Amino acid sequence: MNESVNIVCVHCSGVNRLPAQKLGDQPNCGKCKKPLFNSSPVELHSSDFDRHLKRNDIPLIIDFWAPWCGPCKAMGPAFAQAAAELEPDFRLAKLNTEAEPEIAMRMKISSIPTMIIFRGGKEISRQSGAMTAAGISNWIHSVQGSAV
Repeated sequence: MNESVNIVCVHCSGVNRLPAQKLGDQPNCGKCKKPLFNSSPVELHSSDFDRHLKRNDIPLIIDFWAPWCGPCKAMGPAFAQAAAELEPDFRLAKLNTEAEPEIAMRMKISSIPTMIIFRGGKEISRQSGAMTAAGISNWIHSVQGSAV
């Protein structure tokens, strides 16, 4: 059986449907022709947040952060490293709570950094506090293993 998945483009937010077995083949967007994965976290904004949240069929992990937050800045490189290691099975994204306070309130973010794993648009787990790349990866895999 050939299962298809929807992947939201990191460049144009176009929704692409492709065979699941092709995720690792560095697929390009059908709309803008750029790579669907770029080995780094996607910067989300109010204009594309819901599309990424609801239309990606792979788990979405969002780092809620702010530029004035020391632990957030310290975790940034680790989160980027985790994104490079975990794609294309997972989509890692960042949302600046300072620039998008409405989304932060909607997601009930009370401390930063906070990471939330979403699957099918629903929250599966959340973790507050800075982590290493290995810690991020281990947390995601442990949650996904129990949530499937």
